[in-house]
Amino acid sequence: MSEIRRLTTAQAVISFLEAQHVERDGQEQPFFGGCFGIFGHGNLAGIGQALQQTHGLRYYQSRNEQAQVHIAIGYAKMHNRLRALACTSSIGPGATNMLTGAATATINRLPVLLLPGDIFARRNVAPVLQQLESEHSQDISVNDCFKPVSRYWDRINRPDQLVTSLPEAMRVLTSPSETGAVTLALPQDVQTEAFDFPRELFRKRVWQIPRNRPDRESIKHAAEWICSSRRPLIVAGGGVIYSEASEALRAFVDRTGIPVAETMAGKGSLRFDHPLQLGAIGATGAFAANRIAREADLVIGIGTRYSDFTTASKTAFQATDVKFVNVNVTNFDAAKHAGLPLVGDSRATLEELDAALEGYTVNTAYRQEARVLHGQWEREVDRLYAERLEPLPGQAELIGAVNEHGDPDAVMVCAAGSLPGDLHKLWRARHPKQYQVEYGYSCMGFEIAGGLGVKMADPAREVYVLVGDGSYLMMPSEIVTSIQESYKLTIVLMDNSGFKSIGALSRSLGQSGFGTRYAYPHDGSLPGDGAVAEELPVDLAANARSLGACVIECRTRDDVVQAVVDAKRMDRTTVIYVRNDRLHGVPGYEGWWDVPVAEVSDSTTVADARREWDANRARERYFL
Repeated sequence: MSEIRRLTTAQAVISFLEAQHVERDGQEQPFFGGCFGIFGHGNLAGIGQALQQTHGLRYYQSRNEQAQVHIAIGYAKMHNRLRALACTSSIGPGATNMLTGAATATINRLPVLLLPGDIFARRNVAPVLQQLESEHSQDISVNDCFKPVSRYWDRINRPDQLVTSLPEAMRVLTSPSETGAVTLALPQDVQTEAFDFPRELFRKRVWQIPRNRPDRESIKHAAEWICSSRRPLIVAGGGVIYSEASEALRAFVDRTGIPVAETMAGKGSLRFDHPLQLGAIGATGAFAANRIAREADLVIGIGTRYSDFTTASKTAFQATDVKFVNVNVTNFDAAKHAGLPLVGDSRATLEELDAALEGYTVNTAYRQEARVLHGQWEREVDRLYAERLEPLPGQAELIGAVNEHGDPDAVMVCAAGSLPGDLHKLWRARHPKQYQVEYGYSCMGFEIAGGLGVKMADPAREVYVLVGDGSYLMMPSEIVTSIQESYKLTIVLMDNSGFKSIGALSRSLGQSGFGTRYAYPHDGSLPGDGAVAEELPVDLAANARSLGACVIECRTRDDVVQAVVDAKRMDRTTVIYVRNDRLHGVPGYEGWWDVPVAEVSDSTTVADARREWDANRARERYFL
């Protein structure tokens, strides 16, 4: 007869999490680095009590439930999906605050465990505080909203259900192809109920993270396609980073001469100064990558899901006979664009593909063309870094100030607004983990919390959080958490009195920046970009100071350079505050993003934008 251990449901959950480990390439480590949570009547006596008495799983306090999930995302991403954090909330609004974070995790394929409190399983006291009632079913709560944004979802209505549910949750969390948000909804009464659990459930378990290899025949066919191509191009995505394949990619590129373009998630796969590094591709791409992409006859996608920004809304690849070879851990992504799927780990697949291509290299003229474009693009970045706008600095020169004068081993974190597009073009990544831009969901408010997760994953590195005023105002709260836990961040806060990104988008659609300025209304409506307006009396520097941060206020690029240097000596989270020009942007470089324009309008600027959209829309392709 199996030994038993009498625990509450909540105690069993925490005990199980403490025992989970992962191993890849012979390196073993605990999977969970702790649990973030805010307690209320839905989880205080359950998960809260269990965390209070545990010695193996650290509890962290957060200020916002959405933010704690963002912290977990940054943590998991920095650990290449080999470690994770759990997040717990009370029922009702505490739980649904985590929904945006859950979507962010799942869309970015990053492991996060969510433990929201739920309504009473025994029902007799219903409706309880914060319960959503339904006249069609008593088996529904707000936690059902997590189903479409979770890779695994379960409601634990009886303690013994944990015995089968917890291993399934771990299977998904540790799967390279299925990972994302995992949600275990925990009714508040069930959390406190005791049960005789089998001790085997809590024994140390090591989950092996495989490096799956693709089908041998598929490797053979891919090698044949590459050898017969004239202008192959590698599109490096996040899978290169997560599989730690950067060295394998560099060796592959050095030997074959195939140039590399990078997605948002894949930036840093190859150092910025490699002569065959063409930089960003797509809607936010560099002209070097986009020009080669336009004529590529074979695209080798490594760990990319081909988002619309990567493909410039299906306009980036224009060669009539273009083919795709897709390396990915998921068959779903590997099959995109009617590609030849190489379903496997990026590093393992690159090594096998390299061996199959022994003796192959691109022709000298093509290699030289890519090298020339690389050099031209680097000079363009130099030009933008050297800009000096008056009276307010531009975003490009501020990015350059941080990139050139910050710690070269640091990590840069961003997520939303105009900064990600400019960073994708201009940031010079010096190591594979330096560029941490959440752009699968581009979630406003992610930056500071995500930066905290990155810092927790690697406390020895400097972390620079680049954030605009619009995204900052969404969620500055975790400045407090960073100070409480002594995880120092350097936050560069660029204030342009509005939504710079959608302001530019609005102007491109002929709508004059409508609804994108932070200004007092005039005659009952908000002013557009061309109108005289009275700005709001908002002091974001004072706000950051009130949350406990050190604040350095700057006026010019040179001020920011000095502030970056000075911030290294600060002993707690430091905010470098600077106002910047909201109308001056980094040019587009032969990429396009499909945002439909009104088909009929009494505005001539909208009509002009519609004609331009029609012309670009005609270039979109199907790949069949």
